[in-house]
Amino acid sequence: MSEWHPIMAAVEGPTGTWRMIDPQDREYGLIEIRRVMNGEQVAYRVTMRGEIIGWAHTLRLACHKVHVAYLATMGNPGPPAADWGEKTRDGRRR
Repeated sequence: MSEWHPIMAAVEGPTGTWRMIDPQDREYGLIEIRRVMNGEQVAYRVTMRGEIIGWAHTLRLACHKVHVAYLATMGNPGPPAADWGEKTRDGRRR
């Protein structure tokens, strides 16, 4: 990998479980491997703060899902505070 990826924040332990750790060593997500479809397939259960937020078929995707959910908890999710003088369709300024 030439760039950082959320999988680098995953700490394994116990076996089959990965804890997602932030820079302050706080756990922000949990990934657990599971056998599904009569034990024939492997899936990763993705949880954040004790709530299941999804499933993935690869550890890489599972890490990405929990990391995106973690980033969504930061900052202001609302619209921009200013329109920076953008024009409307009819050419007038807002």
